[in-house]
Amino acid sequence: MTAAADIVDAEWQSILAYYGDRIDSAVPRAAYAHPRLRELFPMVSHGVLYLSRCTKYPWTHDVGTAFPQASGGYRVRRQSDNTFLGEVETVEEAYDLVAASLPEGCGPAVDGTPDDL
Repeated sequence: MTAAADIVDAEWQSILAYYGDRIDSAVPRAAYAHPRLRELFPMVSHGVLYLSRCTKYPWTHDVGTAFPQASGGYRVRRQSDNTFLGEVETVEEAYDLVAASLPEGCGPAVDGTPDDL
């Protein structure tokens, strides 16, 4: 395993161990179920899971993010260009959509910043 893969795996294990106080545990589990998403660096802020193509700040914002809606379901958008990717009912559908709309050439996260991509 590469250094970047070790960093990514350790962060995933930490986030998967959260118990509802920082994020609904179904969210990281749904994202982690996708092999291509589990290669990206995960982080949690305000109850939302973000995925980056690099392990160091400033993280990339070109991977879709699933935002839970108060009325239920998820709104998925890409922050880098504010593209609305869709609105779905379940967390699994949200991460299916995130995985299906990864940036072209998106591979495992690199140990570095966006300048290292």
